[in-house]
Amino acid sequence: MTILIDRHSDQNDAGDEIVEKNQGNVKEEETELVLDAGFEAPHTNSFGHTFRDYDAESERNRAVEEFYRVNHIGQTVDFVRKMREEYGKLNRTEMSIWECCELLNEFIDESDPDLDEPQIEHLLQTAEAIRKDYPDEDWLHLTGLIHDLGKVLLHPSFGELPQWAVVGDTFPVGCAFDESIVHHKYFKENPDYGNPSYNTKYGIYTEDCGLDNVFMSWGHDDYMYLVAKENQTTLPPAGLFIIRYHSFYALHQSEAYKHLMNNEDRENMKWLKVFNKYDLYSKSKVRINVEEVKPYYLSLINKYFPAKLKW
Repeated sequence: MTILIDRHSDQNDAGDEIVEKNQGNVKEEETELVLDAGFEAPHTNSFGHTFRDYDAESERNRAVEEFYRVNHIGQTVDFVRKMREEYGKLNRTEMSIWECCELLNEFIDESDPDLDEPQIEHLLQTAEAIRKDYPDEDWLHLTGLIHDLGKVLLHPSFGELPQWAVVGDTFPVGCAFDESIVHHKYFKENPDYGNPSYNTKYGIYTEDCGLDNVFMSWGHDDYMYLVAKENQTTLPPAGLFIIRYHSFYALHQSEAYKHLMNNEDRENMKWLKVFNKYDLYSKSKVRINVEEVKPYYLSLINKYFPAKLKW
């Protein structure tokens, strides 16, 4: 495969003033995080539209809207609890992180208006763009590679869940659906919409309760978070936070649900905002030379994960 992204050297100092890494933990310096670093976001996605433009008239966006209609109807408190209990057992298979990356090559995300390439392309685009700007934060490079691995839920060996239960923007269930959530109108058909226990600002939660105590709509984010956590990854808390909430656009783009965050969430949000730009704007028709970068990512996998994980 060929690549149009500039190769980087290990001497790039773009991230030196951002953080220090000490034994796998993120330590903040006095300086603020630089959110733009050297990465320049393109003006249009791979279809020639602005990013996350759900109103652009296209066959792709009509399919995306239908996806969200079904998603918003089906993501209920009962459904999320059922999925977390079932998939939290991690009894489907055992495989390595890289094996999972290769398994994802079969799938395209139907909820994404910006990309129609196999998922491994997006994973490597994200990771390599981060690596170029933050060369010293190897945990962040690996987070970029693995953040979407939960999409293996689409595979027959994982139950072949429908796309609406695997991909798409995530949001809390058990409280009111914020109007900033894309295609919000379809929530009116959700069984929880009229439930007085679930349709208020706080619902079943309390102020500053912490996002770790909030049920998120079920999908690849929450599943990969469970996989990483239960397999005792040594990624820092910010890495796990990114994995679980990278599709929570109502929070990190519209600042909804901030009343549920605690202080740890607010600290981790700094890194999620760094990550989000690369996750969103690195999507393109660019191809990555997989064999060239594979040894580097295998070394990171060995550093932060066991050889085989339970899924």
